[in-house]
Amino acid sequence: MKIREIETLLDSDILCGRDKMDMEIECACGSDMMSEVLAFTKHAAALLTGLANIHVIKTAEILDIGCVIFVRGKTPAEEIIKMAQDRGMVLMSTDLPMFTACGILYSNGIAGGMRGE
Repeated sequence: MKIREIETLLDSDILCGRDKMDMEIECACGSDMMSEVLAFTKHAAALLTGLANIHVIKTAEILDIGCVIFVRGKTPAEEIIKMAQDRGMVLMSTDLPMFTACGILYSNGIAGGMRGE
């Protein structure tokens, strides 16, 4: 699924990376615990989180996650958005809760992004 489709499905705001809207996303994971994301997430997944700090960007960079979706209307500070932009990531924000956002993506063909799924 292309990021532009995810934007529509989740009624998201694009915070940075609008030039990468045709990037393909095959799987996703949802977590507010970056240690679990590091331990269990497949590379190149989309990450859904309610955590809006620098650790999210660093975790995404380590795992080659190109798309981070902030749930519950969270929006990171400008320096975090700039950091993601410098790393070529797409950041988006949705007002949906994590469970609902993950369910929408799953029901539209996005597989779970945890290793072993």
